[in-house]
Amino acid sequence: MKTKRAYKIKGMHCPSCAMLIEGELEDAGINGTCSYAKQTVEVTGLLEADIDEKVRKAVESAGYSLSE
Repeated sequence: MKTKRAYKIKGMHCPSCAMLIEGELEDAGINGTCSYAKQTVEVTGLLEADIDEKVRKAVESAGYSLSE
């Protein structure tokens, strides 16, 4: 079953930040769209049980963090 989940991001300063996060998500095999204006990332697809951890690692790998 396809689903989607949104996460708030801390530390983005420009649209290039969003592109960097999207690249890290893609490298991790996650289908996601990041919005600098909204300071969010939305992932879609067949979400695994550990998707939160995978997204956190990808976002941190890009140099940003998830808001609590």
